Amino acid sequence: MSLTLNNKATKLRISGIREFSNQLVDYPNALNLTIGQPDFPTPEAVKQAGIQAIESNKTAYSPNAGLLELRQVVATYFKERYNCQYAASEVLITNGATQAIDAVLRTIIEPGDEIILSAPMYSGYIPMIEYAGATPVFLDITETNFEPDVAALKALMTPKTKAIMLNFPSNPTGATLSHERMDELVAFLKEEDVYLISDEIYSEITFEGEHRSFGSYPELKEKMFLISGLSKSHSMTGWRIGFILASEALIDTTVKINAFNILCAAVPSQYAAIEALTGSKDAPLPMRDSYKERRDYIYGRLVDMGIDVHKPNGAFYIFPSIKQFGMTSHEFATRLLKEAGVCVVPGSVFASEGYLRITYAYAFETLVEAMDRLEQFVTKVRAEQA
Repeated sequence: MSLTLNNKATKLRISGIREFSNQLVDYPNALNLTIGQPDFPTPEAVKQAGIQAIESNKTAYSPNAGLLELRQVVATYFKERYNCQYAASEVLITNGATQAIDAVLRTIIEPGDEIILSAPMYSGYIPMIEYAGATPVFLDITETNFEPDVAALKALMTPKTKAIMLNFPSNPTGATLSHERMDELVAFLKEEDVYLISDEIYSEITFEGEHRSFGSYPELKEKMFLISGLSKSHSMTGWRIGFILASEALIDTTVKINAFNILCAAVPSQYAAIEALTGSKDAPLPMRDSYKERRDYIYGRLVDMGIDVHKPNGAFYIFPSIKQFGMTSHEFATRLLKEAGVCVVPGSVFASEGYLRITYAYAFETLVEAMDRLEQFVTKVRAEQA
């Protein structure tokens, strides 16, 4: 008898982001601009809240949906910050935003469904969608200022469309949605028999203007899942705390899916999250200001190099076009690593050929050196092509 593995599991590949960052072991002097890892420590008061929870033996299971106190805090935070009207019973605490998305997808997807994604988009969505039994359908937003066009979205809709999945501020582009575009999307989606999954994990990193959440539109509440968490806002990637906000009917089913996966999120992390959203709720502000300074520097250097690039308004990524160089994004990124010692992620990883994702959540001096190396490489490539 020959034992087999799940066919879908065997077809899974390592993340394209990690595929490039893992190559750094062979290039010890290269600069890594691949991973979306804030370079700030977790706020001290948040760390102390986690430590206190452990020392107070608050280490038993919580309810499957999470500590009631934390769910109340999350609901209050989203009401005060983003005018989202949710009760504690409409909040589910998860093991990070990625696991939140997986739980939502497994809650709504049936075999044969289609999920529309705006592309470029975070590469991790695709394996989760496919593993749950659905097909990803890509809405190209590269020609519309990295914002979804309602007419183009409508053209992709079929009877198999189960959900629209959006991520703003965006990984990998750093783009945000204008309020006018959001209003257009909401007016369209409220009439459609589809779910909206809005991944707003980068909401606290918005540079100009205030972040507007899809959760602030009451007409979408019965068909919407709002995803967020603390990894990016409070530099808590390893604490693994995410949130799902949705109507009670949607949460009730998602809680059951979640319970048979993780049972509950880590309880000391939940207590740390309470502090993050209360006493330390403004901790993201100095981080955001630092990211904005880095954004301005990277954007300015790329423009000076003659590289076509959209100025990001959020997150800590920039997505320049390298189409002028006549190489695929994989070829360009590979040469940049081998010849200049700068590691970035090809745009093809995010379903958009001809671009690179550069992460600027790194020390300023690292970014300066990386841009110097990139400029030298660009000059070399242009000389080759002259």
